[in-house]
Amino acid sequence: MLRWIPDWIIYALVLAVVLWAIFSGGTDDAPPPPPEAIQEEGAMLPPPSAFDERVLVQVTSPKSGIGTAFAINNRGQWLTARHVVEGCNDVALLVAPGQYDPANSVVISEKYDLALIETDTSPNPATINTENDLRVGTYGFHVGYPQGRPGEAASRLLSRSNLISRGRRSNSESVLAWAETGRTRGLMGSLGGLSGGPVYDETGAVRGVIVAESARRGRIYTAAPEAVAEFIKATGAETIGEAPRSFSSSTYGREADYARRNLQVVKVACSVDD
Repeated sequence: MLRWIPDWIIYALVLAVVLWAIFSGGTDDAPPPPPEAIQEEGAMLPPPSAFDERVLVQVTSPKSGIGTAFAINNRGQWLTARHVVEGCNDVALLVAPGQYDPANSVVISEKYDLALIETDTSPNPATINTENDLRVGTYGFHVGYPQGRPGEAASRLLSRSNLISRGRRSNSESVLAWAETGRTRGLMGSLGGLSGGPVYDETGAVRGVIVAESARRGRIYTAAPEAVAEFIKATGAETIGEAPRSFSSSTYGREADYARRNLQVVKVACSVDD
């Protein structure tokens, strides 16, 4: 004979099942935690390999939009991602509220997702380090204008990847994959608009240029140091940075604001005729 069960127990069990069903799948779109292998800095980052993870990017027709760039010297030269400015009829940098400085010229790399913007001035250049001395687990701090607004993300260096471009442009290049560990409070979803921005290490030196993301996997991809060095050399640009300011997991928001406020990192506006 079944014992009598109070109604409140039944209701509580039903409610528990409903809540479990709702929240058990609620993190499907959240970035996974970084692998345990990068909890601490470890082995030197290996050279590119045919076995590197492949990341596919579809290149579509140019559209008006927003990206990020950063100063590399005090002569009006800024580094950004090629896809931020490629095909644009007009390119301009936001240097004050509502005030855009038009680009005098734009130089686009044929091999890498990199471009050089030239304007009249660049007052607070970043220090760039293109040495191949990065270690797996190195901290990275990505600064720019995600979704067109000031924002930043923190990460740990995971590995190399092979970025495969298809569509309007076909290309393959070695990039660095960073596992996202944090971001601006309130910044949800895509980091679109961060492309072209710098990734700083803990010393405040720039170690790459942001070129892609995988929001679902929590990955940010940057141009490899050797690609940045080769492109800068090909353009004839000289890198002259100011004394870098250190970044950390607790200060990167403040340091990112400083870089934007002092026009080391700026918003890029691309205009495409319809």
